[in-house]
Amino acid sequence: MKRAIVLLLDSFGVGAATDAAPDDRGADTFGHIVEKFPHIKIPHLKKLGIFHVAQMSTGKILPNAELTSTPDAMYGYAVEQSVGKDTPSGHWEIAGVPLKSTWGYFNGDPTFPPELIEKFIDAAKLPGVLGLKHASGTEIINEFGDEHCKTGKPIVYTSADSVFQIACHEKSFGLQRLYNCCEIARRLVDDYNIGRVIARPFIGDHGNYQRTANRRDLAVPPPSATLLEQLVEQGGHTIAIGKTADIFAHQGIRETIHAKDNMALFDATLTALDIEKNKSLIFTNFVDFDSKYGHRRDVEGYASALEAFDARLPELYAKLQDGDLVIITADHGCDPTFPGSDHTREHIPILAFGPKIAAKNIGERASFADIGQTIATHLMLEPLQQGSSFLYSKRLDFRYLERG
Repeated sequence: MKRAIVLLLDSFGVGAATDAAPDDRGADTFGHIVEKFPHIKIPHLKKLGIFHVAQMSTGKILPNAELTSTPDAMYGYAVEQSVGKDTPSGHWEIAGVPLKSTWGYFNGDPTFPPELIEKFIDAAKLPGVLGLKHASGTEIINEFGDEHCKTGKPIVYTSADSVFQIACHEKSFGLQRLYNCCEIARRLVDDYNIGRVIARPFIGDHGNYQRTANRRDLAVPPPSATLLEQLVEQGGHTIAIGKTADIFAHQGIRETIHAKDNMALFDATLTALDIEKNKSLIFTNFVDFDSKYGHRRDVEGYASALEAFDARLPELYAKLQDGDLVIITADHGCDPTFPGSDHTREHIPILAFGPKIAAKNIGERASFADIGQTIATHLMLEPLQQGSSFLYSKRLDFRYLERG
């Protein structure tokens, strides 16, 4: 039985890309966390080779790296070919579709085009909107939450990403009404080449507003067929956990599972592993690393979340079968030690392992798409258009297939 499991730690970068813009030079999400918390307890990630990956990517040897040990995984890092540093670009490239064009952004003065906001208010039959600026999601709901609940005006904001975000109170405004507003906004922002419209529901009252797990991302579909679509077309099965399905605009997704936080996402992943399906892909996005800790510049919280993730890896190991391939990776960086609250353009780690996967140093990979190509190789699919498999060399092709 052939299965692939992608555990994507959203924003878990391992050092600035060589083509990073000046604002991102020197970014190093994992490295800077370890430098702040040198005694971080991640023994399983360490054994898989995460410190070796960090050293390869940045040239730095981190505290307590213990690089004399031999990792238990295929370990290396990948360089992004897509032009951005955002979630869709990272996910799509991993799945074999690098995005070479640029997104549209709301960087004008005013932030949003007035004609767009007028059309949105009219189409959604709203009394108006609040915010209309670049902001942190947690900060803006505290700034405008009271007025929103009083007036019924949604909170609209953006970030350095290509996003149109709408925050509304689940009870006073209504969750389904928020989703309806987002669907209207999705149609309107297509003319501006915006990657995602994000529903940001929250609950609570004055001074105690909290975002809920009912976030939804309305993304444009990938520009061509991804690994997920090709897998389904070739008789395979896909299970998207967390926001994964939204990021791929539900293209090539057979099952979708939502969960409220990293631990619930891990639970869902373990449950999915109990489903005995050959030629299947489980793709989990662990969003808390990005949304709760990276964007909020919470270094200690990020470190604790890594420890919590690491502590659960033995549960995953216990469920693996001979035909399983697990890949731990990321989609971009979000260095919590950097100023601001934006993503950082970084290399991503690759830790690939399984009961019959031989450990080795796979070095620098020229594209995130090498991950998708490797999964295609493992699941015996037709090759993807982009990427190079690191699962075996040409010399070992037939040996691997016979063993498979």
